[in-house]
Amino acid sequence: MSKKEHTASDKFAIVQKIEDGCIGVKEAVRKFGISKTTLAKWRRRYRVYGYEGLEPRIHNRSYSAELKLQAVKDHLEGGLSQYQVIDKYKIASRCQLASWVKKYNGHSSLNAYTGGSPAMTKGRSTTYQERIDIVLYCLANEQDYKKAAN
Repeated sequence: MSKKEHTASDKFAIVQKIEDGCIGVKEAVRKFGISKTTLAKWRRRYRVYGYEGLEPRIHNRSYSAELKLQAVKDHLEGGLSQYQVIDKYKIASRCQLASWVKKYNGHSSLNAYTGGSPAMTKGRSTTYQERIDIVLYCLANEQDYKKAAN
């Protein structure tokens, strides 16, 4: 079964009906063919970001390393739930916070997003004889490849 895309105005209308008490959550889920989780996500995004939170994102948000660390500590040490933390710091999703927690617990660094890695530069081309000399040098020097590269 394919997933129906709802426009921001559709999402807004559904959220407003629930907030105004015109329709209940269970009825909205049945009537509009969405899950309770999706509906809860829409309501949370509307509460935190307003109407803009219901529009599709066109680019990834970037977060500083300090914000990531503070969000993780608030969740792990401060006793806040993941949903409370994503609301407090305006993080895009719970999964994003969960990945930061996983990195933090695995003792990896929580770096700021830099927009991707730079392209590798192509090394200079070597002749067949140079490659033979490099291999012989490596074998003679206990396979020290770093030393051979210099």
